Amino acid sequence: MNTHFKNLVDFQKYFHSEEICRKYLEVNRWPDGIVCPFCLCQKVYRFSDGKRFKCADKFCNKKFTVTVGAMYENSKIPLQKWFLAMYIIGNHKKGISSCQLARDIWVTQTTAWFLLHRIREMHIKKSVKTLKDVVSADESFFGGKNKNRHADKKVLESQGRSCKDKTPVFGLIQHGGNVFTEVIPDTKAATLKPIIQRMVERGSIVVTDEWDSYNAIRGEYNHVVIKHQSGEYVRGAFHTNNIENFWSLLKRGIYGIYHQVSRQHLHRYCQEFAFRFNSRKIKDVDRFDVIVKNSEGRLTYKRLTGKE
Repeated sequence: MNTHFKNLVDFQKYFHSEEICRKYLEVNRWPDGIVCPFCLCQKVYRFSDGKRFKCADKFCNKKFTVTVGAMYENSKIPLQKWFLAMYIIGNHKKGISSCQLARDIWVTQTTAWFLLHRIREMHIKKSVKTLKDVVSADESFFGGKNKNRHADKKVLESQGRSCKDKTPVFGLIQHGGNVFTEVIPDTKAATLKPIIQRMVERGSIVVTDEWDSYNAIRGEYNHVVIKHQSGEYVRGAFHTNNIENFWSLLKRGIYGIYHQVSRQHLHRYCQEFAFRFNSRKIKDVDRFDVIVKNSEGRLTYKRLTGKE
C-alpha cells in the first residue's frame, strides 16, 4: 500500500474512508496472513461483507474483525479518527493535550484522554531492549516546586531528593542510541541497581553524576563519575548531557502541553516521549507504521482509572 504521504493533508486524503483504514490495519497487523486473535490459528474464512472473519479451528470457531484483540477493540470511534490521533501523537514533538485532540477530531475530552492513553500503553509494551557500550544514567523529579505552592499547600521537609511531593523517574540512554525510562519509588541503590542490571549489558561504560547510589554498580560496570557539584560536566568523551537533554524535552512537553501529570499515569507520558525520541531518525510515515504494528492488546477504561 502506497503510504508515502509527507504531511497531514496527504495523510487525510489517503485515509479518506473506513474501508481504506481497515485494509491498511489488516495488512500491517497480519503481514503474513490473517490470524485468529483467540487461538492464533491461520486458517480463517472471510465473510462476504469483507469486514468479518471466522476461525476454521473446530475448537475455536469464533467470529472476529480486524480490531478484535487490538487497542481499538470495542471502540465506537471510527478508525479514521484513531489513525489521525496516532499520527498526531507520534509526530507532534511535544505531544497533544486531550482538550486539543477532542476539538481536532470532534470527540469529547474524556474520549480523547482515554484514546491517547490507549496509544501510550502500546509504547510501554514495546519498550527498548538492552543498552550497551556507553550509557548515561540519571534521575529526575516531577511534581512542581514547593516554593510555588500556596502557604496552606506547602509540604514540609520536601527539599532535595524528597519524594513526598515529587515523583522520581530514572532514565538510561545509550550514546547515539535509545532512551529508557522508569518511574521509581525512590533513588536508593536498592532501586536503581536492579534496573541498570536489567537494562544495561554487563561490561558497558555507565556515566553518572556523583549520587552515592550509583557506587553500587562498581565491579559490574566501568563506572565514570561526572562531578557536577565541582563544576565538571564533560570528562573527555563522557558526559550526561544526552539524558539531561531528554529530561528537558519531557518537562517542556509536560509543562507546556499537559501542564499537570498524576503519578498514576506519569509512566505512560514518559513512554510517549521516549518513543518519539527513539524514533527520531525515521520519517513521520514510518513512525506511524510502527504505532499501527504495535497496536496489539487493549487498555480498558476500568484499568486506566484504577477501578478494575
